[in-house]
Amino acid sequence: MRTLVGVSDPDRTREPSSVWVIVVAGGGGTRFGGAKQFVRLAGRRAIDWSIAAARSVADGVVVVLPAADITADIDVDAVVAGGATRAESVRRGLAAVPSDTAVVLVHDAARPAATPALFRAVVDAVEDGATGVVPGVAVTDSLRLRSGSAVDRDTLVAVQTPQGFQADALRAAHASGHDASDDATLVERGGGTITVVDGEITNVKLTHPDDVVLLERTLGGVGR
Repeated sequence: MRTLVGVSDPDRTREPSSVWVIVVAGGGGTRFGGAKQFVRLAGRRAIDWSIAAARSVADGVVVVLPAADITADIDVDAVVAGGATRAESVRRGLAAVPSDTAVVLVHDAARPAATPALFRAVVDAVEDGATGVVPGVAVTDSLRLRSGSAVDRDTLVAVQTPQGFQADALRAAHASGHDASDDATLVERGGGTITVVDGEITNVKLTHPDDVVLLERTLGGVGR
């Protein structure tokens, strides 16, 4: 284990929690056409941008990688091999988080433009008492069900990562062994309440090769 990175803030009155972040990069990048977590964006690999933002709030960072990549040069506290599904990959990462951790964040490495301020907002909301926290942004497109019925977009948000949780609630949710598209869904199924905080419109997911141009522009203009 490498030296842990702590965070202090003189404006915060409560005792800081122990915070760990799991950065999930276990996919093969099928839609992207390759290992998108290692694509270079504005001078850094995508995964390095995500790790740097995670470090701004974390006492420790765990990265989940495909088994073939676990020897990659990455400066974190633990690297583990991912599983067959996203949920299994997160469970493996969670097993590397110390048992006395109070708050766990889960972040997709494919969202390299998430800012330290967004990580901080998620941690703050969990420390204020939320069981689970997700960033969300307003849906701007008109939406319809495949059946043709219109959907009121004002009732919806597009969910992003990092997602943050009381560590015990996240562990209990994953102990079920169930699968879901994100961790908030698992926690909610286990009876937890999910709080939405403001996300960032620039926090786009690296999914297709065309996304590289947008993220290069976003990350090229930041000073972090």
